[in-house]
Amino acid sequence: MERCVYCAAMTISIADICRYPVKGLAADHPSSVTVAAGAVIPFDRRFALVHASSRVDKAQPDWAQKNEFLMLARDEKLAQLGIEFDADTADLTITRKGKSVSRGVLTDQTGRTVLQTFLAAFMPDGPRGKPVIVEAPEEKSFSDVPANLISIINLATVKDIERVVREPVDPLRFRGNLYLEGLPAWQESSWVGKDINIGNGVVLHVQEPIGRCAATNVDPATGQRDLNIPLTLRKGFGHTNCGVYAKVKAGGTISIGDTVSEPG
Repeated sequence: MERCVYCAAMTISIADICRYPVKGLAADHPSSVTVAAGAVIPFDRRFALVHASSRVDKAQPDWAQKNEFLMLARDEKLAQLGIEFDADTADLTITRKGKSVSRGVLTDQTGRTVLQTFLAAFMPDGPRGKPVIVEAPEEKSFSDVPANLISIINLATVKDIERVVREPVDPLRFRGNLYLEGLPAWQESSWVGKDINIGNGVVLHVQEPIGRCAATNVDPATGQRDLNIPLTLRKGFGHTNCGVYAKVKAGGTISIGDTVSEPG
């Protein structure tokens, strides 16, 4: 199949960068991040909320399946909360309707206790209540997959999903790390097994598509389950994928506006 000359001439760039200091809570949007080979974006899913019925060892936590933690797929009320995060101090402020409701340093036990006290009161009682904030072991994260990967979302693909849904679809439903613009819809799927270059020297190896679960059904602005994204993907496109996972092959700094070079 011939390559589209117009598409080849388009500039692909980083439109947004997201990390999730606490798995299940809202995104932090840094203007730039420095990534190391084989690692995730610093602070991405470094912490998670273990619920009352979780089998995770709170004293020595390790990677576990996402159902062991509070998550939007089961605990959509979390989407009512926003965050403000300072990576230099690991200070996390939880907000609700734009107002601060709790604040603590994630790397400090006292700070985590303050945040947990609020979250315990905010979340319903029961087996998924009484959340405890745990920290991932060094060089690991609480991502949905055990490997250290970065998730990439193509904004044009989200627009194409909107076409099928016939309603606006917030790209943050997909909780990606890097959001790209200037790339034709679904073209990121052709990158699997190949390298892409970002900015000055960062190389990512694209490993696999990302299958989507019920977490994408939750509106990140309201916490309401208002769409069925996996069903829409299956009916409209014959699969449940949106976005791709990539491994950092060569590290460096990634900034909003950086150019992304497609595989040759």
